Amino acid sequence: MTEPTNLPESSSLDVRSLPKVSLHDHLDGGLRPATIIELAAAVGHTLPSTDPAALGEWFRDSADSGSLPRYLETFDHTLAVMQTRDGLVRVAREFVEDLAADGVVYAEVRWAPEQHLQAGLSLDEAVEAVQAGIEEGVVNAEAAGRFIQVGQLLTAMRHADRSMEIAELAVRHRDSGAVGFDIAGPEDGFLPARFKDAFTYLAEHQFPVTVHAGEAAGIESIVDALVNGRALRLGHGVRIAEDIDVEFEEPAADDEAEVGIVSMGRVANWVRDRGIPLEVCPSSNLQTGAVASFGEDIETHPIDLLYQTGFAVTVNTDNRLMSSVTLTGEFELLMETFDYDLDDVLELTMNAVNAAFLPLDERAALSAYVTEGFNRARG
Repeated sequence: MTEPTNLPESSSLDVRSLPKVSLHDHLDGGLRPATIIELAAAVGHTLPSTDPAALGEWFRDSADSGSLPRYLETFDHTLAVMQTRDGLVRVAREFVEDLAADGVVYAEVRWAPEQHLQAGLSLDEAVEAVQAGIEEGVVNAEAAGRFIQVGQLLTAMRHADRSMEIAELAVRHRDSGAVGFDIAGPEDGFLPARFKDAFTYLAEHQFPVTVHAGEAAGIESIVDALVNGRALRLGHGVRIAEDIDVEFEEPAADDEAEVGIVSMGRVANWVRDRGIPLEVCPSSNLQTGAVASFGEDIETHPIDLLYQTGFAVTVNTDNRLMSSVTLTGEFELLMETFDYDLDDVLELTMNAVNAAFLPLDERAALSAYVTEGFNRARG
């Protein structure tokens, strides 16, 4: 990290006002508690609480419980209220409004259409409903004086057998909101090779792919995502750090800092040297145990190691409801923990700009917009 020049102190920096880019944010993990309560009442679904504050606390406690069944139960409640067109439109609209209020100017929202068919919607109708909500959210954000652009990442569940169907769905909607494809769900035991035909189909149609890898499984999963998944980005990808060794040398004098010698394995070198973006979600990684081998708190999270050694790290939220986070809050956490400054936040944001599933000219325009916003923050 370089020394800041003429920058505001971190404590006085308004991170929320900075233009930010969100690449890894799940639709069913970003609902407002009050909305869940209203929609649940309409469909007759029973919740742990009907008080918004208490329900929000229940989601946070469940995500932090260390119990995988309890963590997964949280999604049972959000998915239950996202089975109708009206429910999907409202959730998508509010999702966009909340991102815009947090200073996000470009976002890719990922969700699995196959999980939203219980009330009779078709896959195409579900995608159209979410797109309608996104567009309403963009209009509402503009009315509030905020700019935001949002695309859909259509996701296939790894433990199901609908990957080709979802791949075809994504390509079918590429000119009406869909910008990329993803696979999610249980990573360990469900390598991307299982869906090789779907990934080949997407490559044949030049449709971008990001793959959840390097979260619940390690290097083998990352390699398979790159080889068979043809991933252009790694969803989380944080366990690439398991292919990095750091040895510390004793300082020659008491006043000298400890020096770390970094050596990388072949996979880590490949990912770094080719600038394959990592969609890192700091708080979520701690909750799910993705970085447990490094430690149990943010100070031991390998995100700083990855950033300082030149990986294309991007900062994301994963599930804003369950983790009780915002993108602003995640950046502030990193600034407090690792002493990042405005230049660091800009570099991490530009990594996300460059990784966005946008045409080159639109990425250039987004880059200019983000740079202008950061320049204003410099005063």
